[in-house]
Amino acid sequence: MDLQRLLVALVETSRRHALLVVLAGLLLATLCGLYAVRHLGVSTDTDLLFSERLPWRQRATAFQREFPQFQNLLVGVIDARIPEEADSTAAALVAKLAADHAHFHAAWQPDALPFFARSAFLFLDTGQLTALLNSIIDAQPFLGQLVADPSARGLFAALALVAMGVQQGQANLAPFEPALNAFHQALAAAAGGHPQPLSWETLLAGSLVSQAGQYRFVLAQPTLDYTVLQPGGAATQAFRDAAAGLDFVKSGDARVRITGAVALSDEEFATVAQGIIVGTIGSVVLITVWLLLAVGSWRLIVPIILTLLLGLLLTIGFATVAVGTLNLISVAFAVLFVGIAVDFAIQFCVRYRGMRLQHPDPARALAETTHRVGIQILVAAAATACGFYAFVPTLFSGVAELGLIAGTGMVIAFLCTLIFLPAALSLFRPKGETAEIGFRRGAALDALLSRHRGPVLALFAGLALAGALLLPRLTFDSDPLHVKDPNTESMRTLRDLMDNPLTNPYSIDILEPSVEQAGAIAARMRTLPLVAESLTLLSFVPQDQPAKLAMIADAANILGPTLAAREPAAPVTPEQLRLAIGAALGQIQPVLGKLPAGHPLAAIAADLKRLAGAPDAQLLAMDAALTRFLPMQIDRLRQALGAAPVTLGDLPPALTRDWVLPDGRARVQVLAKPEARGSRGLNEFVGQVQSVAPTAGGPAVWIVETAASIFAAFRTAAIGALLAITAILFLALRRPLDVALVLAPLLLSGLLTALLAVLLPLPLNFANIIALPLLLGVGVSFNIYFVMNWREGGRDFLGSATARAVVFSALTTGTAFGSLTLSRHPGTASMGDLLLLSLLCTLLASLIFVPTLLSGLRPPASQ
Repeated sequence: MDLQRLLVALVETSRRHALLVVLAGLLLATLCGLYAVRHLGVSTDTDLLFSERLPWRQRATAFQREFPQFQNLLVGVIDARIPEEADSTAAALVAKLAADHAHFHAAWQPDALPFFARSAFLFLDTGQLTALLNSIIDAQPFLGQLVADPSARGLFAALALVAMGVQQGQANLAPFEPALNAFHQALAAAAGGHPQPLSWETLLAGSLVSQAGQYRFVLAQPTLDYTVLQPGGAATQAFRDAAAGLDFVKSGDARVRITGAVALSDEEFATVAQGIIVGTIGSVVLITVWLLLAVGSWRLIVPIILTLLLGLLLTIGFATVAVGTLNLISVAFAVLFVGIAVDFAIQFCVRYRGMRLQHPDPARALAETTHRVGIQILVAAAATACGFYAFVPTLFSGVAELGLIAGTGMVIAFLCTLIFLPAALSLFRPKGETAEIGFRRGAALDALLSRHRGPVLALFAGLALAGALLLPRLTFDSDPLHVKDPNTESMRTLRDLMDNPLTNPYSIDILEPSVEQAGAIAARMRTLPLVAESLTLLSFVPQDQPAKLAMIADAANILGPTLAAREPAAPVTPEQLRLAIGAALGQIQPVLGKLPAGHPLAAIAADLKRLAGAPDAQLLAMDAALTRFLPMQIDRLRQALGAAPVTLGDLPPALTRDWVLPDGRARVQVLAKPEARGSRGLNEFVGQVQSVAPTAGGPAVWIVETAASIFAAFRTAAIGALLAITAILFLALRRPLDVALVLAPLLLSGLLTALLAVLLPLPLNFANIIALPLLLGVGVSFNIYFVMNWREGGRDFLGSATARAVVFSALTTGTAFGSLTLSRHPGTASMGDLLLLSLLCTLLASLIFVPTLLSGLRPPASQ
């Protein structure tokens, strides 16, 4: 064969000029490495992973352009002992972040607009508003004393008034017991030397406080640097530093956690990198052991490693020229290159060892090795390259770029194996062999499989059928959160938010031509089974305003004089506090006999007795804590009682801009019920919404569309790869039967992988699906070696040097990728799991099914 002679001549030329070839290779590798260091970039921008030609990407890009305030956010989630501490912490944090122009473009608190404080009562339903206003009116005497003197002195005077009412039989304390209990707890803490601010918001609003939710949110748009692994890393650290310096955070009364798209991505990249570093160290050690067992000498191991490094650096050089900037998926080309290219080098070296046994002369052994294995490696490299190149035309840009680089890497690996490796072997001069290279018990296993050929093939046929039947049950987990480390701060925080539809990240956005049409669509959305709520700008215009405004006006007339602002009272002194305590005790103690046992007023009296003898500093600290948030809450009450009618035109521009574009188009946000979690629920939720609004977008839609695009890309690539590989096999083997003998075990290994993935279960996801091209490449390579040996008359399958090379190639590849299973990152770990599973199935097909199948067939050489 002309091509075979050409390859032999190429290896012979390389051997004759070994030193020149090795030096040239090392020089070229150095130049490529230096060029890549200066010109090759890595972008962690996930928007680059899919082509802009995809309709959903176009809609997503348009939405990001129209609503930039929702993109690339860090979200501070604040919870505290009392609501006021959370509000105060959020406000202070916004002030700090907004002043940090080096790390943040903007920072804001979405629920802290003055509009919400002014219209707070209007957003309550009529029943809630009636109960709240009545309770405030009932507390009017108490409030009047506090407005006149917003200090602990005023509070004690107010408590004295309560006791006077009991003494006169004019006070029913039952409605006030929650407030009295709160006073007791605050006074007891102060008496114990641990004063804590009192929640006047809870005292005034009662259970309605829970409607505001447990959390307060601070949104920040950070400055991102896509040239580093964590683009928002510096901004996130600045966010943490700002939060750590806040009063209530330092005291432990408030907690600030960070989540949002930027934090989730950054922590994911850090987790993946950590897993890769740990896995790489372990892999290098084990791969060295496997290479030593495979080739038996450092004089062969070093040439293999040098060949891999040369090929890798040349491939990096190609990537630098071809794409310039790697994305989050194409950066994995190095792992794929090493995992497959090592097979070529091991095959050549193990077969070379076998030839050294027959031909002690190294030059003759190299020529014979090339004669036997050169075409096999060429076909394997070409088939594997086609498998990768098949991804290039797809709209999954991340994998398309990976396919271009990895496919070219296979070509480079082949050239390095046939040019550089022989030269390196000539220089390192490995010693000759004295024993057979294959496995000693391989011949016995071949005989065993041949004797039980029928049952073994029947078993594999049954397993293949089971895999085909279960294939439809192989699931794809489209939830991107399932491939993230659940133990990171951003993920733990997000999990805490998911039970509330308002904070669940899986929402859908719809754009309508006008606010009125948005309202109509929102009404239709509320009828869908998986929709919890749908919001528009109209959602911020309160309902039943005339009745509510009348109620508020009546309450304002009653409470107005009581709440009117007054001249600030004189600063309180410790002695005045002791006098106030004494006066309060003088009123409370006489009425304790009229109260049931265990009444909170009795506990308050005990607290006051303890405080009466407290040092001055302790009394002043108590005063500051008890009334710290009182003036703020009285002011909020005044604002809420001054409510005015609200129309669309009255809504603040900062709120309107989140819902209406300058051209009048209006946003509808559709929130999902908890049942919409998981891949199936999310798909059903999106399907229901898109049945009404086909152009809907938003996070839930992008997740579903992303999964569909990935599936489409892999389906297209799989068909293209199989066609291309089949064409190459026909060119190389020329007989349909021989082509089928290579493809049949490939199909079998795929079905076995599907069978085990369903049974374990091991669903496909956004991370591990990238392992499928490797299965294709490794499977084709292993099968080609055995089939081409059989074509040349070889009947010794498992005892051959080929089998040894395949086993140790699989071990090195399995070690390289299997170490990923130890990663803390679930996506990376699942990729390692699938790789190991598919590699195991490939080995079963190549080392058991193929020898069994070929043992009963006559090779073309004997026909």
